[in-house]
Amino acid sequence: MRIGVLAKAAGVSVPTVRYYESIGLLAPPARQGGQRIYGSQALKALNLVRHCRELDFSIDETRDILASVQQRLPCNDTKSFAEKHLGSIRRKIAELRALETTVAALVSGCETTCCGSAAPDCVILQPGRGGT
Repeated sequence: MRIGVLAKAAGVSVPTVRYYESIGLLAPPARQGGQRIYGSQALKALNLVRHCRELDFSIDETRDILASVQQRLPCNDTKSFAEKHLGSIRRKIAELRALETTVAALVSGCETTCCGSAAPDCVILQPGRGGT
């Protein structure tokens, strides 16, 4: 299949296919008459890459997962990747909750101390108050 057909079948854009090829996530396809021709394995790989990216795995993590699938490694390897990723997600959530608390306190502080004054005087913009 040609690149446009592959991209459509996988639900991605043609530039995305080209990008994944350029970084080695997809193997270079055979060429026929100067055009890229992809087989069913390319579609399977591209679908897996898209799925991994939807789960917010990094490019490097996606590369490792794709390699484990192509090498038919045990499912435990994939589980290990997912467990590590889950830990990272949980850390990000904790960081975002702390940030939410800080920003909420700044908004509340603004409402009670400086709302309506000049922007440079706003507590939200004052260093050392939980902001920058």
